[in-house]
Amino acid sequence: MTESGALTVVVLAGGISHERDVSLRSGRRVADALTEAGHRVVLRDPDASLLPFLAEHRPDAIFPALHGSSGEDGALLELLAALGIPAVGSAAEAARLAWSKPAASSIVQAAGLPVPESIVLSHESFRELGAASVLEVVRNALPGPLVVKPASGGSAQGVTVVTEPDGLPRAMVEAFTYADVAIVEQRIIGTELAVSIVDTGEGPRALPPVEIVPTAGVYSFDARYNAGETTFYVPARLSPEVLGEVEAVAIRAHLELGLRDISRVDLIVDDRGTPWFLEANVLPGLTETSLLPLAAEAAGLETAALYSDLVRTAIARG
Repeated sequence: MTESGALTVVVLAGGISHERDVSLRSGRRVADALTEAGHRVVLRDPDASLLPFLAEHRPDAIFPALHGSSGEDGALLELLAALGIPAVGSAAEAARLAWSKPAASSIVQAAGLPVPESIVLSHESFRELGAASVLEVVRNALPGPLVVKPASGGSAQGVTVVTEPDGLPRAMVEAFTYADVAIVEQRIIGTELAVSIVDTGEGPRALPPVEIVPTAGVYSFDARYNAGETTFYVPARLSPEVLGEVEAVAIRAHLELGLRDISRVDLIVDDRGTPWFLEANVLPGLTETSLLPLAAEAAGLETAALYSDLVRTAIARG
């Protein structure tokens, strides 16, 4: 660090996951914001040259903007911790828990928060027990509309809303394209929300909940990253009492999963005003159409200052 307070920050973006392109967009936005804040920024892809580079140059901090397995399954975060270089975001153990949607749901449910009923199926068991028999059991156990999704991953890749029984086989195939384990989950009908959590050293704070209204009715990959395909309301169009409960549930999930610095908790609020936990994102999208920057703007926060504060928080933690 120089006397002026400028830091050298390596922003990690890219990787080899299905979300590489989104990560590159997030990384460029973070790099631009930190540069605007006066820091020296190096944008790096997590390739074979990364660890030797970090060991030799030892930046003041690392800001991972990696989505998918490249940055959210905990492996890279554990290596960064072993190098002893401060990094923004959750520790590897917490990232592993949140990366596994079944594990995260179990932890949050054990804490007393509402979680949709679900069945978790591995691709191997699906083949061994016979698809027809497995799906018959699933349909009987979970009647009504369903959501089928990979047990890990983000950006709605491999996620299918199933409204008719004959749509379930194709939905399973789609989910298994992205992971070896799939979740078949009761679909909660209601208001879809994303609650971004930030902690710059004074405890986790919920930014204004973002209400998500996709034009096509489903918040798909295209709806997430193509401008104009989704309408967002910040704060969400819910009563102050329900919004307060939503924020409390999001912070509780963040804490129960052991997350830190930054996360995004996705929920559905049903017609009774009950917030249902869907999943937690360790490294939420930070692109020009992502929800955390939108919530930060609604809270009156500039991303340059926010990301800079997150970097300094990581450094202070050591």
